Amino acid sequence: MDEVVKQTLRQTAFKSLPLGSIKPKGWLRQQLEIQANGFTGYLDEHWEDVGPNSGWLGGSGESWERGPYYLDGLVPLAYLLEDERLIKKANKWIEWTLSSQRENGSFGPTHMNTVNSEVGEQDWWQDFIMLKVLTQYEEATRDQRVIPFMNKYLKYLNQVLPTLPLKEWHEARGADLLLSIHWLYEKTKDPELLELAEIVREQTINWSKIFAKFPYWRKQTQWNHRIHVVNIAMGIKAPAVFYRQTHEEWEKEAVYKGIDSLMTYHGQAHGMFSGDEWLSGTHPSQGVELCAVVEYMFSMENLIRILGDGMFGDILEKVAFNALPATISPEWDSHQYDQQVNQVICNLAERPWSNGPDANMFGLEPHFGCCTSNMHQGWPKFTSNSIMATHDGGLAAISYVPCQLKTTVAGNVGVELTINSNYPFREQLSIELNLTEKTTFPLLLRVPGWCKNHQISVNGELQNTKIENGFVRLEREWNPNDQIDLMFPMEVQIEERNNHSVSVNRGPLVYVLPIGENWVCVQNRERFHDWEVYPTTSWRYALINNRGFKVKKQDITDQPFRAEYAPIKLVTEGRLLSNWAMEKNSASEPPLDPKPYPNAPIATIELVPYGCARLRIGEFPLLR
Repeated sequence: MDEVVKQTLRQTAFKSLPLGSIKPKGWLRQQLEIQANGFTGYLDEHWEDVGPNSGWLGGSGESWERGPYYLDGLVPLAYLLEDERLIKKANKWIEWTLSSQRENGSFGPTHMNTVNSEVGEQDWWQDFIMLKVLTQYEEATRDQRVIPFMNKYLKYLNQVLPTLPLKEWHEARGADLLLSIHWLYEKTKDPELLELAEIVREQTINWSKIFAKFPYWRKQTQWNHRIHVVNIAMGIKAPAVFYRQTHEEWEKEAVYKGIDSLMTYHGQAHGMFSGDEWLSGTHPSQGVELCAVVEYMFSMENLIRILGDGMFGDILEKVAFNALPATISPEWDSHQYDQQVNQVICNLAERPWSNGPDANMFGLEPHFGCCTSNMHQGWPKFTSNSIMATHDGGLAAISYVPCQLKTTVAGNVGVELTINSNYPFREQLSIELNLTEKTTFPLLLRVPGWCKNHQISVNGELQNTKIENGFVRLEREWNPNDQIDLMFPMEVQIEERNNHSVSVNRGPLVYVLPIGENWVCVQNRERFHDWEVYPTTSWRYALINNRGFKVKKQDITDQPFRAEYAPIKLVTEGRLLSNWAMEKNSASEPPLDPKPYPNAPIATIELVPYGCARLRIGEFPLLR
């Protein structure tokens, strides 16, 4: 490739808005407040790894990824909620980090008390995370120390990476460093940053080649950074990040091929691919790690920003509304390391996973503490990326969660855009535009891929719209108080899975059979206890083909992701099976030839959104 071309950074489709521009409303704000009153707001007071003795606060404790991971969610949460207690808590870490920079540009703990001793003192990964934290902090505060700090560190990396290259975890996750390099380059235009970006790209695992011709189509059984579920969730954005530097179209296409392969060979009903540490096939009782869930969301947020394809918004919403809430307790005071689509019991037991017997229990630190520190970024970053800016002075609605944006559009006109919705629990929503003066700018509205007959009206006038790349583009002169009404009809869709089983979708929500839950405390602490969850109702139900589904709506409460208060349900019919049993402490694969008990009556069953049920069946046998 011509070196002149390679010295440019390809423009993204959209631009992220600075942290704090978008504020959550409605159920989304309540979700963030629950998070602030649970793990994220109090973890440092109850978990030593991010406590006062953390290496990232100058102590002698854990000095690798856990402090930066925690900050990667705490910082955006604090500024989204404008919560002074959380801002003060976060700033303590920020101040220590900024003051830790050494003359050569390096920063952070001087010792490495890492949980991964094989990479020794030259592990760069924890620095990559903290750079992501600092970019968010700078956007929220405009602290003038951040850019010089990052520039000095990246110049240091430029000098040392040729002799101390990326390896192990940081070799797999180099794209996360590239995001920060690109962010700084777009602010400073320093050409040395592009030189460093090429060094980092060349030293990072070549995810583009892996996803272009995917070799891992079986359940994996041996450790490899290329089949580790969290590395893959992070790595799926890498070809698009590389594409900005190489301008090679095949790298962009590798993203699509990779997602298709992952879902074909390891896909799960909730929108994720399996990985109870490494890729594990499509069995609905295989686990998927919480770290992978939040990192896959972050990858989708970057993919839609870079490539502008609404498909990534579809994936983002499916994971956010299903896989994320399902693996965390409604009070945000316990979580799983691994969740299952067909999850009929959560207890200390051996399963055919690479993880330990406590991996699907709910608790403070089940199996391993990476998820305890990394889970916090999910909802805050989703909120911050729900609306983006276009390069021609407009805005793009990525998701229709309730929120409010304050920014400027073409001609530097002030705009307050408010999304009034109960999406994804309802089909109708409105967008209010409050402008300081009339102005013309484009507004791109994502039309979900599952929606067949959307309707968009402006001030009551139905618009004749055309979908391109998953978006409708409305460009007109907008008045100070215009209103846009949107209707995305949600139809029940049956998705065929293994053994002729099915999952049930309606809009971005997956629907499951909730199983009665008995939570048994097995480890009591001052706060954040450990729990086993046992079933109190039967789960071995098959759905009956062609019986239809009746939509049942309920009020939306402060915590919609709770089975007993599910804001929407699907009522259908099923029968209890005699040939579906437990296998290796989990539900066995749905039977290929389901057999009801001879006298089992046809039962009316109510399905709830996946995220509402901690015990559930999400992949059903079908009686035809």
